Amino acid sequence: MAEIRNLDGIAESTAAAALYRLVFGYTEPEWGLSPRLIMALQRNSGTAIGAFGEDGTLIGFCYGFTAVEDGEIYHYSQAAVVAPGAQGGGVGRLLKQAQATAARATGARSMRWTFDPYALRNAHFNFAVLGATGIRFMPDFYGEPGTDRVLVSWGLGGGAVTRTPVVASVRTAASDTVAAPDPVDRGRLRRQLMDQFGAGSRLAGVARAGDGVDYVFENAPS
Repeated sequence: MAEIRNLDGIAESTAAAALYRLVFGYTEPEWGLSPRLIMALQRNSGTAIGAFGEDGTLIGFCYGFTAVEDGEIYHYSQAAVVAPGAQGGGVGRLLKQAQATAARATGARSMRWTFDPYALRNAHFNFAVLGATGIRFMPDFYGEPGTDRVLVSWGLGGGAVTRTPVVASVRTAASDTVAAPDPVDRGRLRRQLMDQFGAGSRLAGVARAGDGVDYVFENAPS
């Protein structure tokens, strides 16, 4: 069982920054994560939480910060990474749960994060495991082509996740073992997601459909 706790000191923050680069495959220095930023987040209502194996090695890491929209305080989870050898063992779920506990202590009522709707690895975890909801489609989120994201919200109040009737589904052309559809399919899916979110629907889940996946939408709460 992994030990989940706040990172302690510059050495662990440096290890977290190295794990972040390893998991995402970043080699350019500008894509790195500063250990000093990690420590500053911890001391200013942010989160920097590690998962440690039995030998004390860092095997997972997540970080985020407190944010506000329309007067509502929420915690934005920027990234969560798990070392390749530890993936599939529930470490990601434990990190998210610890992050939620820390977020509640700041007064946040929800957590938010984004995911790439064309790469389906995280979709099942977001919706089926955590019970989060996709609330907004954000084209070119990072200011450059190919960075479309869906913004997810996860309520921190506890209790069962309730669902309203399904109103639509959007079919992707990729299975969850494929990183992304081809460019034609990306364009089609982008338009469909914009239409659904633009109509006020929310993304409630994903379901396998033959060799593809359906994104399942529902009516937004009134």
